[in-house]
Amino acid sequence: MSLSTAGSVRVHTLTAAATCLVVDVSSGVPRVLHWGARLDDDPAHERFLATLSEAQFGADGLPGQHRHPAVLPEQSAGWTGTPGLEGHRNGTAFSTRFLATEHELSGRPDQGQVLVSRAVDEAVQLALTTTIELSAEGVARLRAALTNTAESGTFTVDAMRLALPVPAEAQEILDFTGRHLRERSPQRHPFHAGTHLREGRRGRTGSDASFLLVAGTTDFGFRRGEVWAVHTAWSGNHVTFAELGLNGLRLLGGGEVLLPGEMTLEPGDTYTTPWLYAVHGNGLDAVSAAFHRHLRARPAHPASPRPVVLNTWEAVYFDHDVDTLIELATLGSKVGAERFVLDDGWFLGRRDDRKGLGDWQVDPAIWPKGLHPLVEAVRGLGMQFGLWFEPEMVNDDSELARAHPEWILAPGDGRLPLTGRHQHVLNLAIPEAFDHVLESISALIAEYRIDYIKWDHNRDLVEAGDRRTGEAKVHAQTSAAYALMDELRRRHPELEIESCSSGGGRVDLEVLQRTDRVWASDCIDPLERQRIQRWTGLVLPAEMVGSHVGAPTAHTTDRTHSLAFRAATALFGHFGIEWDLRTASPEELAELGEWVALYKQERELLHSGTAVHCDYPDDAYWAHGVVSQDRTRALFTFVALDTSAAAQPGRIRLPALDPDLSYRVEPVSLSTGALVRTRSGKPSWWLDGPVISGRALQAVGLQGPMLYPEQALVFRLVADQPPQKRS
Repeated sequence: MSLSTAGSVRVHTLTAAATCLVVDVSSGVPRVLHWGARLDDDPAHERFLATLSEAQFGADGLPGQHRHPAVLPEQSAGWTGTPGLEGHRNGTAFSTRFLATEHELSGRPDQGQVLVSRAVDEAVQLALTTTIELSAEGVARLRAALTNTAESGTFTVDAMRLALPVPAEAQEILDFTGRHLRERSPQRHPFHAGTHLREGRRGRTGSDASFLLVAGTTDFGFRRGEVWAVHTAWSGNHVTFAELGLNGLRLLGGGEVLLPGEMTLEPGDTYTTPWLYAVHGNGLDAVSAAFHRHLRARPAHPASPRPVVLNTWEAVYFDHDVDTLIELATLGSKVGAERFVLDDGWFLGRRDDRKGLGDWQVDPAIWPKGLHPLVEAVRGLGMQFGLWFEPEMVNDDSELARAHPEWILAPGDGRLPLTGRHQHVLNLAIPEAFDHVLESISALIAEYRIDYIKWDHNRDLVEAGDRRTGEAKVHAQTSAAYALMDELRRRHPELEIESCSSGGGRVDLEVLQRTDRVWASDCIDPLERQRIQRWTGLVLPAEMVGSHVGAPTAHTTDRTHSLAFRAATALFGHFGIEWDLRTASPEELAELGEWVALYKQERELLHSGTAVHCDYPDDAYWAHGVVSQDRTRALFTFVALDTSAAAQPGRIRLPALDPDLSYRVEPVSLSTGALVRTRSGKPSWWLDGPVISGRALQAVGLQGPMLYPEQALVFRLVADQPPQKRS
């Protein structure tokens, strides 16, 4: 640990895995001089980088400025791009000039380090604390806390953003957009001059959220190129941006989007930004590996094998009948399901999506004995029991809305916002509303010993204010939702929570501090899910991404797929079933049981190994897999998304294997149903199960079969004896 006054130490180096952050703390707000590849321990490097912190330049009348802007950029330092802090005292004190007071570095290289820097601006009477962390897994994150140190008077925070520099080699940008049923759709373009601004103003992360903003060298891919990536960890309004200024500086940054008047600091009050996560690596797989290791290292990360889920939504929707649900549970148990989740429709008056939200009582009209008959049957079959809630919402047609219309988030002028799914948002910042929801849900968890909550959030926060005062409340609502999850987890330590929000509309690293998995999308068409899961996996490991086998014809796209393609897609996630199994044939149930058995056999590998993707040159085909940490086992899939312009695919090069081991290729062949159909028959390696060196599999690869579209070929690699060397 080092503790010193500013000026006695100019530069600190934070190092872990393959990553390095070099931070200048000598004046004002910390400035990152290098974020990228790890340096060795030569002290000359620090002396060299310290000289970079002294460089200033200007152009065409611009003031001279530091080559490396602070992580909270200030105009007083010559920065004329997007400011780190926007705020004022009744129209004054609009510009800050923070002076460093002290800094503290704790931890050790490769074990996690934390650099805390403090600065003040006595003229505008503000104090700033900046925290920069680098985890042992090579994931950096930073945030800042602003305190009003005046004896009287408020300071209004309009915006507060953090940013990190990237070098000129970062020539391209990849980020994500999307919609309900097609979350996390990639978009890619050159790193143009100006600001590439991605704001989310939905009051939740959003189906169209940037999710991850990546800058990289030209033509970077999963296994090639140098990349820098940031993620804004906040479930409310947020911003992520890339900026290339007139001065040639490139930044990646993010923060919270604050609505007017939403953050006013009285004397002594503090506003803390969301965490901005940052990862550097060679190729996108290196970025995802760092995120996955970081999440898996958390004390609260799910440790037990991820149970096979049977969810009732697409099986019965709102049509709840005890005998039908017990029959579904029985069929699910026979194919190997381990967790039964009763979805929307169980509570007071809930026959469709027009009424009942907020009335968290079991409907006696459907459940005269409560949920006990179903819960007892489910537990008797050896399964856990889960239940759907939408705690932050309320229908107009509900007992709660009639009793407390003032608890609805609204702009405060006597009108209500536009409805979404026939519902409004409950103002959890009102203590009485918070307590009502908390006690209602907590009582049900206790009564039925609920193992798992599917926590839904099915509408945007539009005109989200306190109906009584007219004040904007998105920040307060987001914080209250976190507090509600935290308190339920405190009361019920064994409870698991899934983050669902019209599917994948609330997927970020802050809500994941409180939840155990996400529902990636309401679309379980396997063709769409291949894409959605591919990009969700950039940040989240497979065990945190719910992935279900649906009906033969997808409810959201009306496309029909084989059970093999549906199950092979769900295999590379947290496997589940969302299909009315009463309609399945005996042969389909038998094949589904085989896939469940395969998932159980391979889930330790799938949920602890390293996810890898092949940079396959033909967009019609994807190849990806999971390699064990010791590289002795792997599970891969070769997926045909479309027809190819080529008459025959090329070879599939399999990455991340041990070049000095030999691997036995084991095709996954199930007892019922054809896994794959091809025009030209199965390749010889599929039939013969050869033993091939890791070096050859990476450099040469396996010849890909010409699959018909929308199929997935799954195969294992198991380490055999090392390859024999020629004498």
